[in-house]
Amino acid sequence: MREGERERVFYDPYAFPSPLLTDFDIHLFCEGNHHRIYEKLGAHQARIEGIAGINFAVWAPNARNASVLGDFNNWDGRNHQMRRRDGGIWELFIPGVEVGAAYKYEIKNPEGHIYEKSDPYGFQQEVRPKTASIVADLDAYSWNDADWLEQRRSREPLLQPVSVYEVHLGSWMHGASDELPKLPEGIDQAPVDVAEYKPGARFLTYREMAERLIPYVKELGFTHIEVLPVAEHPFDGSWGYQVTGYYAATSRFGTPQDFMYFVDQCHQNGIGVIVDWVPGHFPKDGHGLAFFDGTHLYEHADPRKGEHKEWGTLVFNYDRSEVRNFLVANALFWFDKYHIDGMRVDAVASMLYLNYNRKDGEWVANDYGGCENIAAADFLRQTNHLLFSYFPGILSIAEESTSWPMVSWPTYVGGLGFNLKWSMGWMHDMLDYFAMDPWFRQFHQNNVTFSIWYAFTENFMLALSHDEVVHGKKNMLGKMPGDDWQKFANIRCLYTYMFTHPGKKTLFMSMEFGQWNEWNVWNDLDWDLLQHRPHAQLKEFVGALNRMYREEPCLFTDDFSDQGFNWIDCSDNRHSVIAFTRTDKLTGDRVIVVCNFTPQPHAHYRVGVPEKGFYEERFNSDAKEFGGSNMGNLGGKWTDDWSLHGRPYSLDLCLPPLATLMFKLDKVKTQAALAG
Repeated sequence: MREGERERVFYDPYAFPSPLLTDFDIHLFCEGNHHRIYEKLGAHQARIEGIAGINFAVWAPNARNASVLGDFNNWDGRNHQMRRRDGGIWELFIPGVEVGAAYKYEIKNPEGHIYEKSDPYGFQQEVRPKTASIVADLDAYSWNDADWLEQRRSREPLLQPVSVYEVHLGSWMHGASDELPKLPEGIDQAPVDVAEYKPGARFLTYREMAERLIPYVKELGFTHIEVLPVAEHPFDGSWGYQVTGYYAATSRFGTPQDFMYFVDQCHQNGIGVIVDWVPGHFPKDGHGLAFFDGTHLYEHADPRKGEHKEWGTLVFNYDRSEVRNFLVANALFWFDKYHIDGMRVDAVASMLYLNYNRKDGEWVANDYGGCENIAAADFLRQTNHLLFSYFPGILSIAEESTSWPMVSWPTYVGGLGFNLKWSMGWMHDMLDYFAMDPWFRQFHQNNVTFSIWYAFTENFMLALSHDEVVHGKKNMLGKMPGDDWQKFANIRCLYTYMFTHPGKKTLFMSMEFGQWNEWNVWNDLDWDLLQHRPHAQLKEFVGALNRMYREEPCLFTDDFSDQGFNWIDCSDNRHSVIAFTRTDKLTGDRVIVVCNFTPQPHAHYRVGVPEKGFYEERFNSDAKEFGGSNMGNLGGKWTDDWSLHGRPYSLDLCLPPLATLMFKLDKVKTQAALAG
């Protein structure tokens, strides 16, 4: 083609064979077993007969025809109509298209209605409110975390300390609109838009988060950062839980390479990354998965199976092999391409029960007449089995709020295959307990003790999450009774008890410094509170608690068997005091934990212990540096030859108000004294 004095060469897309999907790829996908289908469906760089371009492939089995739309063809679906392959897949290689091109699929259903859809397997999307997919190269980033990944492979995470800082990246902190985002070398255009909902502020980029969030979390001593869903979503106020781009890291904060940089920097600073994953439902937005090819493709056609009316979302059809493959491969994708270390699967109960939040007549029983979603359970088993096969040493965490059995048991014994489950029961019991006036706690000792009855039926994670500080529930300080001093003391007592109780730990952002306001997705955290000493002291306390937790194997090596926990006394409800031991699985060493859940201090409170000697006071939540009354035991206590609580020796302790204490036998000091 001649343009003035220049000659421009065009290549006919239909002169090239379809290059990427083989018959075997299609066979595996149709039976639900193509674990890397994201490398075939979607938009991928290719070179055929020496000509570079992009190969596009989409699954739309009920479409009359499918086309690729983009800047490269003036968004005209007549220009690049795709070839139909077996299995309902449409494919076309378009020469000359490059990384960075925006595109969509034009899907025409059998009745001739046209739908413009983002790519279900697209790796990047335009910044909202735009909805086109963007051709991306996920292999362009050079990782520097090989040592981290190798160490992870050889580690058993359940024997390690796991202390998670849960973060919503869009509201942890904003940048000023007149403060330009810091960009990587060679890039001169900001990858994020100014946040329109908050004049004068913008989202931080993933790279800025790496500079600000990682040092903060490292200072606090958390082992992991958990990010609320970073998969692409259209509405900021959904917190990320209504996903339209399952394979795309949200462009709000930057490019895929920017998120890779964030994960890489976490690893280089010794911090793991957990991503929230939402395979239970998806929104009805027109550019997303809903009614994708003019039929109910990804969702059930019957609304009694295919819709969550409470959330206004649609439910995946787990019975369909290709849909199941889409989700299973998506879980693998985030570990493969983004090197994440764990997933927290949201709303598992909504997947497992056909009658979840549905009245009689609004749901359909399974083939056996029950309410269990057998296909969803099988999907979760398949996902977890493959995750641990490909990526040993990771975390797979279920937010499952019912008594469904064996959630965190391996698939080979019939479990769902997660290795951790949020302990929703512990969370509700403890928040109810701590919300009471301390005088009434003596009548509710069962709130404290009940969790141990079931603590070892699953591998539990204790979580105080974002769900507990929204929708009128108040933030943590606001839940506590008493004056300000007692509120902070209650928080310190609760957190210390949480970190000594069996199970891994999760705290939501803002809980570490005692924000008064509920979490607001539109605003920053209330960082100005840190200029006030009580809030700064609470932050220092959380850092010290994390350090103690990470340094004391008694608190994490045996979280999931009754060999790691033993009551000393849980019956003193009159004083609202409990005492127990935590045991190191490898050495047999013990930590003695004593909790006083009232503002009344106790002098000469005696607790039975198993060994004779000097017990160092390792941690005291009432310490002066944390804002406490500074009552304690002058660094530790010697045992008396006075048997109590079924133990041959006992300690005469001072119990501070609203405090949790930790003691450990000082073997060196004890042996020196006994030898003398």
